[in-house]
Amino acid sequence: MFAISVLPRVARTSLSALAVVSTALLMAACSGGDERASTTTDSTTVDVPEAVEPTKVGEISGLSTPESAIYDAKRETWYISNINGVPNDLDNNGFILAASADLAEVDTQFIAAGKNGVTLNGPKGMALVDDTLWVADINTVRGFNVMTAREVASIPVNGAVFLNDITVGTDGTLYISDTGIRFGADGMSHPGPDRIFQMRGRTVTEAVRFEGAPGPNGLLFGADGRVIVVPFASANIMAWTPGESSADSIASGPGGYDGIVGLADGRVLITSWTDSTVHVLANGALTPLIRNLPSPADLGVDTKLGNIAIPLFEAGRVEVWRVMTSAAKVIAN
Repeated sequence: MFAISVLPRVARTSLSALAVVSTALLMAACSGGDERASTTTDSTTVDVPEAVEPTKVGEISGLSTPESAIYDAKRETWYISNINGVPNDLDNNGFILAASADLAEVDTQFIAAGKNGVTLNGPKGMALVDDTLWVADINTVRGFNVMTAREVASIPVNGAVFLNDITVGTDGTLYISDTGIRFGADGMSHPGPDRIFQMRGRTVTEAVRFEGAPGPNGLLFGADGRVIVVPFASANIMAWTPGESSADSIASGPGGYDGIVGLADGRVLITSWTDSTVHVLANGALTPLIRNLPSPADLGVDTKLGNIAIPLFEAGRVEVWRVMTSAAKVIAN
């Protein structure tokens, strides 16, 4: 039985020093003091949330291998994928829950294997494009209409071993990581290949293959046109330009990376299983932000409330943390 815990609001301390601008994202950093900074684009002035002392504000427990969280700003809803079994088993046993932004309402069977004819084996990373939620499901990319919770697309990926995360380019291209790992009776193996696929329309092709078995995991498309790649089996964080045959190392840290997300205040956050921490990536270095998070997976961000949701893969729960001030207007989700 799942349980929901929402903690009361508490005073928060500004951490303007942590509100840095990532070279991978075209975002504005916040200013110091109590006032929220703003920036002007060609036609719109937008408020920039300010960094605050990370504070846990709620959690959903009793889940079944939660892997990824993504926020739907239009509907003010969290979607959280649950593998509910062995991560690479084609067991048609996965589900995606929907939760309101404040966690007051939770539907654990929002999208579920066997419901409304849905097939869902081991759902992991997700991307939202208009009303379609795209899901990496082992060897298939599936699309679900979030208005009806029905499957609208199922695209097999030829040769895929372990599809893991999805990010969306500015032209609508989906980029999907294949970590190249398997789980069996003897534990995890890494047969490879390690690569990123790209999907244009309904056509999937291999975009790049990595040497050295880094285990590409989380992906984030930056405004500079590069995809930031955080690998599970390497300490090096990479940036890859679509169309190129290799990626550049841009930072190094503890390794065991899983999720990556960009905040509206300019920070890039990365989770690491190795040290059970959410880190801030800036200037080629990682700085711990939230510690003592066992098996932190693919996190998501609600920039309206300034919260991040962190699935704890092996602990069977999702923790929600306040990391920014609330903002009525934000730069990106």
